Amino acid sequence: MMQVYAIRKQFDEELTSIYSKTEIAELVAIFCEELLKLNKVELKLSPDFIVDTATYKRFLEIIASLKIGIPYQQILGKAEFYGETFFVNENVLLPRPETEELVEIAIFKIQELNIKHLEFKDIKILDIGTGSGIIPITLKKKFTNAIVSGLDISSDALAVANINSRNLNVEINWLQQDYLHSEMVDRYDVIISNPPYIGKDEISEIENGVKNFEPNIALFSPTNDALIFYKKIAEDSKKHLKNGGLLFLEINQKLGQETLELFQYFSHSELLKDLSGNDRFIFGVK
Repeated sequence: MMQVYAIRKQFDEELTSIYSKTEIAELVAIFCEELLKLNKVELKLSPDFIVDTATYKRFLEIIASLKIGIPYQQILGKAEFYGETFFVNENVLLPRPETEELVEIAIFKIQELNIKHLEFKDIKILDIGTGSGIIPITLKKKFTNAIVSGLDISSDALAVANINSRNLNVEINWLQQDYLHSEMVDRYDVIISNPPYIGKDEISEIENGVKNFEPNIALFSPTNDALIFYKKIAEDSKKHLKNGGLLFLEINQKLGQETLELFQYFSHSELLKDLSGNDRFIFGVK
């Protein structure tokens, strides 16, 4: 048996060299809510709350995992995105705020440019590099009559995406495909993507917790060309994005103008900043 205040102290002692005090407090709150069903207020008011032996051992396992850099979402097996809870594991990227911004932009622009067709019947949406499926699932929940597809090279990632679509009760067409080395067949009204865009020369800049515990295939460009996915999307959009169709991309902040230039043939294309002021998105109308 162990009192919860002692567990809080153990988090502080074991993780202080890795995380700030604020981060540790947040981790304690997250795992106490998960394992003990105590929210932040209850946790503060219940320092003598008794933790049974089995649960205490689970806390020790969690601390050990955090010490070697495993993201807390992977330990939990879930992550929040756009108001929903998604299953995640080591085979998919963890949801990030910038991608939530990308989805918000997409939802707004789709609604804005289709204001006279709010049923969105038969609108076809493709997400390239879908990972856990957060993008197509969120769009399908918003536009329930749309035909939504998610494409990824990884069968392990698509297994996670399939679990999420079942859990959230939406129907998505999951496609396993090596996008860079395959030909598109269908035509779409919307193409959206957050592809691997970190250049090999930037690997040293990425935190070890990300490099070591999230799939590198989803993070880093497979060649020395960090724009390789964007070049193929630009080429494919000529035939496979309908005239008047919409394009939404999350991009490498260092390559904003270079990425935008690939889509100059669109009737409209623009570079958008994220909430931190970085060049982060491309929006285009073909």
